[in-house]
Amino acid sequence: MSEPTPFDAVVLAGGAAERLGGASKPDVELDGRRLLDRVLVSVSDAREIAVVGDVAVPAGVHRTLEDPPLGGPVAGVAAGLDALVEAGVGTDDGPAEWTVLLACDLADPLPALGRLLAAWSFAHRSDDVDTDEHDGWCLADATGHPQWLLGIHRTASLRRALDRLGSPRDRSMRSLLEASVLVTVPASDDDVADIDTWTDHARWVERLQEGSS
Repeated sequence: MSEPTPFDAVVLAGGAAERLGGASKPDVELDGRRLLDRVLVSVSDAREIAVVGDVAVPAGVHRTLEDPPLGGPVAGVAAGLDALVEAGVGTDDGPAEWTVLLACDLADPLPALGRLLAAWSFAHRSDDVDTDEHDGWCLADATGHPQWLLGIHRTASLRRALDRLGSPRDRSMRSLLEASVLVTVPASDDDVADIDTWTDHARWVERLQEGSS
């Protein structure tokens, strides 16, 4: 059996969280763990992990901030990729060929990322799929809309996209990835749900309590 393809991960944990009343979104707890920690568990197989945000991270996880802060998601991606390069300085290994991009506020990241990586891994093992044609895989919601921050992408493709875009500040993920050849993986609304408001949080508290009873 071939070895799994290694990947790094960038987790975006910034933003003003205005709809949460300015609370530190990555530090909001759900089911006894911070939202950030729930996401970090889902990428525990990553070779290196960079968190972009002003938040405490576990040992072994790299933390960085875009400069200047609050530059939006694309600026966060650029900062995270730079942090992964710095993590490899002085070693024989550079950044992994593939990078997972995730938001920190996913409600149930473990099954969501499992679905994504299963589709990506299957394509790599299949003789019927030419993965060289593709820049990345991302989940899509029930309407088919790609979830830009729930995907795995060729690191080199992300770098080229950033170069094409110019300044990353205040740019959308759609503008970053619109020229990329992406495979979308159908997912349920729960797979791609995030915690954007306290109403979202209350619904997921109830849902997880029902699931454990």
